[in-house]
Amino acid sequence: MAELKHAGNPWWTILLPLASAALIALYFGGLLPKEGALRIAIEAVLLCGAIFAAVHHAEVVSARVGEPFGSIILAVAVTIIEVGLIVALMLAADDGGPTIARDTVYAAVMLVLTGLIGLCLIMGGQKHYEQRIRVSGTSSYLAVLGTLATIALILPNFTTSTTGPTYSAAQLTAAALVSLLLYGAFLFIQTVRHRDYFLAAADDSDAANEDFDPPSNRDAAVSLVFLLISLTGVIVLAKMLAPSLDDLIGAAGLPQEFIGVVIAVLVLAPESIAAVRASLANRPQTSINLALGSALASIALTIPVITMLAAFTDVQLSLGVPPAKMVLLVLALFVCVITLLPGRTTVLQGVVHLGLFIMFIVVAAVP
Repeated sequence: MAELKHAGNPWWTILLPLASAALIALYFGGLLPKEGALRIAIEAVLLCGAIFAAVHHAEVVSARVGEPFGSIILAVAVTIIEVGLIVALMLAADDGGPTIARDTVYAAVMLVLTGLIGLCLIMGGQKHYEQRIRVSGTSSYLAVLGTLATIALILPNFTTSTTGPTYSAAQLTAAALVSLLLYGAFLFIQTVRHRDYFLAAADDSDAANEDFDPPSNRDAAVSLVFLLISLTGVIVLAKMLAPSLDDLIGAAGLPQEFIGVVIAVLVLAPESIAAVRASLANRPQTSINLALGSALASIALTIPVITMLAAFTDVQLSLGVPPAKMVLLVLALFVCVITLLPGRTTVLQGVVHLGLFIMFIVVAAVP
């Protein structure tokens, strides 16, 4: 990943994971107060810090291995964080949180397709006027993403084996297997068979001439260790904060489904910064790889995990989104096709995406 301008790990990427681990040790040792605003504030700060530290360390590791593997590592790391938050909140909920996974995956996909891509196109277009991306790679992302989004978030509304926007056990298992199959095939295409589809465009001079020294093996090894520590901290801290987060959402007068937006924003924030920086540096293909890769991994890896969780907890997962959100999802996918597949992007396309982002946030807050 070329987002990193220098090798090494800043002090905060080491300190915050260690602080998170220390707080968790105090919690399980019974040395923390049961309640208190100060404890909640410290947990929230360390949770955000652990998320940013995890993505930083994933960037260091990915910078060492290079593209397109770097984008894959980042996407998988972000998805592990997301799945960890989902599982922690589901286990903390009295009813198993049947809609948490759906709301989070939907929010992650919409944030990427509307907000993140829109911001990247606007920032990149404002600075470089017009940017080029490889249609072959982008179309591969959108084909798999559109299929998985339909299977996970739309099709459950129309099946009849069970009542409500749910899948039967057989249908949910099939959806999980298809998710893994499509994601595995996509990774094979991205890393082996057609790797060049996902590299920077040939005339991307900034990408070709950028002066960048990858991190050393030692820095990459340190980052790998602290990546694991950070991911563990994120998952445990999320479980510790789950009750307080529910109370905060209710006190703000927002629907409980809005918790999915909060999780998605937390998880995607660090990688979004990397994607915008790549767009500003005239590396639009890297920006698109980061954005769409996160959305794709979010669906493809979350569905199998929650399928296994549902099998062990007997939770009837609600997957299909309501009609208004369904319309926005289909529209977002359609707009991505007509704005990205021509292979040239400008500020106008970014404004269109941000317009959809505004409507997504309004409908999420005021259904």
